[in-house]
Amino acid sequence: MASGTTIRMWRRTLVLLILLIGVGFGWILFNLVRLQLVEGEELRSMALDQSLQTTSLSAQRGTIYDCNGNVLAESASVWTVALEPAYIEDDETRRTLAKGLSEILDMDEEEIYALTKKDTYFTYVKRKVETSVRDEINEFLEEEEIKRGVQLIEDYKRYYPYGDFLSQTLGFTGTDSQGLSGLETQYDDELSGTAGRLVTAKNAAGTDMPFEYEQKIEAQDGNNLVLTIDSNVQSILEEALKQGIIDNDVQEGAVAVLMNVKTGAILGLAVEGSFDPNDPFTLMDEEVQKEIDALPEDEQDEAYNEALQKQWRNKAVSDTYYPGSVFKMCTGSMALEEGIVTEETRFTCTGSSTVAGETLHCWTSGHGEETFVQGLCNSCNPYFMWLGEQLGALTFFKYFDAFGFTEKTGIDLPGEGTTLYHGEDMGPVELATESFGQNFSITPIHMITACAAVANGGYLVQPHLVDHIEDSDGNIIATTDTSYRRQVISEETSRRMVDILHTNATSGTAKNGYIAGYRICGKTGTSQKILEDNIDTSKKHYIASYCGFAPADDPEYALLIFFDEPEGESYYGGTVAGPVFANCMSQILPYLGVEPVYTEEELSRLDTTVENVVGEGTDTAKTKLDQEGFTVIIKGDGDKVLAQSPAGGEKIPKQGTVVLYTTEESQEETVTVPDLTGLSFSQANERATNAGVQICMTGAITGNGVSQSQSIKAGEKVKQGTVITVNFVEADAVM
Repeated sequence: MASGTTIRMWRRTLVLLILLIGVGFGWILFNLVRLQLVEGEELRSMALDQSLQTTSLSAQRGTIYDCNGNVLAESASVWTVALEPAYIEDDETRRTLAKGLSEILDMDEEEIYALTKKDTYFTYVKRKVETSVRDEINEFLEEEEIKRGVQLIEDYKRYYPYGDFLSQTLGFTGTDSQGLSGLETQYDDELSGTAGRLVTAKNAAGTDMPFEYEQKIEAQDGNNLVLTIDSNVQSILEEALKQGIIDNDVQEGAVAVLMNVKTGAILGLAVEGSFDPNDPFTLMDEEVQKEIDALPEDEQDEAYNEALQKQWRNKAVSDTYYPGSVFKMCTGSMALEEGIVTEETRFTCTGSSTVAGETLHCWTSGHGEETFVQGLCNSCNPYFMWLGEQLGALTFFKYFDAFGFTEKTGIDLPGEGTTLYHGEDMGPVELATESFGQNFSITPIHMITACAAVANGGYLVQPHLVDHIEDSDGNIIATTDTSYRRQVISEETSRRMVDILHTNATSGTAKNGYIAGYRICGKTGTSQKILEDNIDTSKKHYIASYCGFAPADDPEYALLIFFDEPEGESYYGGTVAGPVFANCMSQILPYLGVEPVYTEEELSRLDTTVENVVGEGTDTAKTKLDQEGFTVIIKGDGDKVLAQSPAGGEKIPKQGTVVLYTTEESQEETVTVPDLTGLSFSQANERATNAGVQICMTGAITGNGVSQSQSIKAGEKVKQGTVITVNFVEADAVM
């Protein structure tokens, strides 16, 4: 019996054991199936991820072009130097690499040697080295027969081929190629592209993996920007501002903005002084750097950072100012639109007006009785204070808002400034002063945009700098269309204001911006700055500006010239900014294809282009020039023209003098340039003729113009017949 029981127990145990073994093997089998078939791919991926080395591959930043296809900013190849310590087989090779790379890269040898011994497949040594350095490293590796252990990875560095040209507008990038200012930051997403990746296998022991693995995800290059900026226009503006700053002893920089009034496209945006975006952290003004160096050491960092921010700041977009009398074109437009005045509405200026017990003065002792046209051409403050009173605060503010002054223009640049102004509840004194452009502040881009609305039929157009965006293959992926935000005044009012502003440029306070044949419309501005409390207010500071457009019969291009704190002989907009406006537009308008249309008086003073007769027989050349009305002087006794002065293609006054040189010796003859400033046109012309040179006029050549500046300094030696450009201004063309 006992044995039977024992047998049964053993049988039960055996069955149980078999069941347990079966369940165990089943569980193991189940998990093997699960791991292999269900979770296998995920686990293999996790294992692989843990054994991969990822290296970022930089994308090439997009190029910035001007409207003519000139490169303004581009990314060029530089290189990242990296080591692969796991592939360096012996200490001798490590030492060779450390010594060679240290000499090429100007780094510490022991520092590089330590990197060669790291337990890794990849480590950085130095970033953004030039291609010439890369080539030197490759030569070194070839000479030492080192086939593995060093990686040279392509990267990119931002270059600005024209240095400080357009710098505040372009901006610059950081060491990681991220945009930090200007268009570089405004369009950073479009320019940046997408980085790629290089993924390679590694193991913790520093030995080769049992399989080869490498995956390369190519970087996607950034998009390109094509600007509305024309480099030729920009160059004219920048050079004119630089000279204007010198001539007028300007303390706080200058601005020039040229806009197409019909489209809002900005063709030129110049800000002086500037900086070099290739080296943005170096102060361009050496005097400022010296001042910082002289400060106590604990104050230098703050002063240096403030100076950097100032030189990077785009004064045309970020800084606000009192526009002064330039704003009268807006107030005048309001009054015409509301029917408060006609061109003949009369007002008597006594030299001042009293508003709410406060006496506000005109810039002169009194203009007497004047029409609306005369009031604007005289830039009469009391007339425009009266207009403000007639409009009333509510109506004035309605148009102030419609002209866009209460909001940002939305130009495609970062850091646009915000207008400071009184609202529709402004008091009578605020209304009076704002009517002639004081007691509120706007940005220069605000003013040029409002001017465009006055000129183009009354439409507030959106200003912009980017014409279109292209991908890396040159395909257009986005364009900037003309955008009208609203109509501010009627086309009829716009036409009437254009006519009045044209009159102002030919015979009013804006005549220093006059250019024969180009139907200029303009308004001057002279505004007093309100300084910070800690600034000495015993000395007044001013902003001199000129804002105008052309041609009057079909306005297309508007230009604002702005000088901050001129401290020369004059601080008035007419005498400081007016001649610079004339200088710029006399070059820009012909370049942009605006055809001149001359009056009879202008034709009588018109300059004539000299024909090139070099290489022709002396008698033939003289006859040809005689027929064109020139006085011909022959130097030497040769029978062939070797040189001429002025050169072929230059413009000189009608019946001017052309000197022909027929021998080598005769070409060495020179005359001395006289002082041609402070003279009437007839006096300047006579003095030039007597000295053997001739003049070309710009500026106020009608009325009582006085010569202000000359293109070649007095005392210099030049060839007889040389043409000197003389700019004329009128002393009463000031506001």
